[in-house]
Amino acid sequence: MDYFFWTKKLTVGYNGMPLIRDIEIGLNKGQILTLIGPNGAGKSTILKTLTKYLRSVYGTVYVDGRSIDDMSAGDLSRGIAVVLTESLKTELMTCENVVASGRYPYTGMLGILAARDKEVVRDTMERLSLWELRERDFNEISDGQRQRVLLARAVCQEPQIIVLDEPTSYLDIRYGIEILNNLRKIAKERGITVIMSLHDLNMAQKASDLVMCVKGEYITYYGEPRKIFKRELISELYELTNGSYNPFFGSFELEKPRGRPDVFVIAGGGTGIDQYRILQKKGIPFATGILHENDIDFQVAYDLAGEIFAEKSFQMIGEDIYQRALKRLETCGAVINCLTRYGFMNLPNKELYERAVSLKLRIAANADSL
Repeated sequence: MDYFFWTKKLTVGYNGMPLIRDIEIGLNKGQILTLIGPNGAGKSTILKTLTKYLRSVYGTVYVDGRSIDDMSAGDLSRGIAVVLTESLKTELMTCENVVASGRYPYTGMLGILAARDKEVVRDTMERLSLWELRERDFNEISDGQRQRVLLARAVCQEPQIIVLDEPTSYLDIRYGIEILNNLRKIAKERGITVIMSLHDLNMAQKASDLVMCVKGEYITYYGEPRKIFKRELISELYELTNGSYNPFFGSFELEKPRGRPDVFVIAGGGTGIDQYRILQKKGIPFATGILHENDIDFQVAYDLAGEIFAEKSFQMIGEDIYQRALKRLETCGAVINCLTRYGFMNLPNKELYERAVSLKLRIAANADSL
């Protein structure tokens, strides 16, 4: 397959010393690739090499059939826009001045903006909700606002490729989502290829077409988000020992309480999640059930519960799983019932609760009361 952007046996590092070897990337126009991995793994080194900020140790980067080593500085600046983490040094420049500097590859020696250049600057700043900052000194705005201004400068270059190192750093949730939404729109509408690094796996999972896992001397995994964001794969990538990754929510859970379950939580349909997390914060080990494996409660219980009693999806709760859940319930010091009504599929949960009442077990209103 012919790609618009690709690498061939690319090896990156410093002073001729390899850090990551044999990096193979293949991207079409309009695709978004996100690099993920622990701090210090080499994500920024890869991005700098892809943009010729660093010389490759070995191998080549190609854009539309041309090696970037054969491109002039002008060709490179018109083809690739870069937003790295280093601070931009400016003196008496407004935000509009900074964004407008993205047009300089097109303005000639004098750097005079034509009417179209000014139109592109304004349109880009409005698209990224920055027009109101146009007269503000770039050095006097917040870190998050500066990040958005630098992205606007990159978009103003009208490049074929945008490379960004942590574009959502310093941004609150609103602007982080806004930037990624805009990147997706720009990629789709203008056919711009986007390559970026992100620490936020939830954002990476939702914004990317392809994901590259960076760790160690070789790229560990490369593929579509649905193949990358797996519990075991992400745990291995980040060497998680004191928590877990939940691929269904794109989030992390803290370490589950240790010890024999002392509380039994009867739940289902999302009613138990809050109670699970409160018990986790209190350090109280708990068991829960009877859940179906496709239940949203099951996904969180998998990470936080000491023991789960679950039935296969879309099946009636069997007698065997009911008896095992009942046996555990009878050993617990307290029971929390999150359910207020029962359907045909989960009637055994009602029986569990009634059994707890008949045994005169402590019935807690919620985890906060324990």
